[in-house]
Amino acid sequence: MIDTLTEEQVARFNADGFLILPKLIERHEAEAVAARFEPLFKGKFETGLYPDEWNWQEGRDRPDRTRQICNGWKSDRTVASLVLRREIGKLCAQLGNWPGARLVQDNVIWKPPGAKSLGYHQDNSYADWIDPPAMLTCWIALDDTSAAGGTIEYVRGSHKWGRFPPAKQFHAPEDYRKEMVAAAREIGQEPEIAFVEVPAGGCAFHHGWCWHGSGANAAERPRRSAVTHCMSSEAKFHPTHVSYIYNRYKRVGDLTMDESYFPILWREDGYRTPWLEDYARARVPA
Repeated sequence: MIDTLTEEQVARFNADGFLILPKLIERHEAEAVAARFEPLFKGKFETGLYPDEWNWQEGRDRPDRTRQICNGWKSDRTVASLVLRREIGKLCAQLGNWPGARLVQDNVIWKPPGAKSLGYHQDNSYADWIDPPAMLTCWIALDDTSAAGGTIEYVRGSHKWGRFPPAKQFHAPEDYRKEMVAAAREIGQEPEIAFVEVPAGGCAFHHGWCWHGSGANAAERPRRSAVTHCMSSEAKFHPTHVSYIYNRYKRVGDLTMDESYFPILWREDGYRTPWLEDYARARVPA
């Protein structure tokens, strides 16, 4: 697994707001994580802990909805062995120009054939509970991806458009690009959309202000992905803005992020949250 980027790659990220890499992990590693999706969405949590968000449950939600779990690392160690990797933290820190990277949350996303779209949005518009409110994301394909299969899409250069409100409807909106197109018109831009078409094990990094979303899966195979959202290792809780989910992990009278819930994946002085190595030890064959 790579752990550093070239100057050219960093420059491309800074210009576009995203960087696509055809290979981050081996295919067999991607397959091992994808194999955990079915038990996860059936509520079979290896560690005994529920994830922080469980947005699709069998028998409760429509089968044409994209399935999402947030912080699957708390529920499954195979997921943890990928999303908590040192190298991902280092690469996010390099692209964010941070002294280190701390986990905000992960996403486990499963878009089966026929599943509907996910609305375009900017990640940072949801991050006002973080100080500073800045995220950087590594999106990892666990299946071969295609435009027809509902892969993630980015708008080139849109991280320079400024801040817009959070999406009104994230899951299965009628027009998944509507709010992005409205933002582009407001500032006089013509959106240039890039589709992340990579084999299983490929990835994309994106800036927290980069507009992105994904269309319906019109292909015959699933589109599964694992996502690591990072913040600076120096980030703290905002003193007044509150996340209805993640402020439950804030200590009273203390703005620092507890590493039990927001571990440091990598820091330039060599530090990494100590318990990660044992907890997130890879469970896939070499």
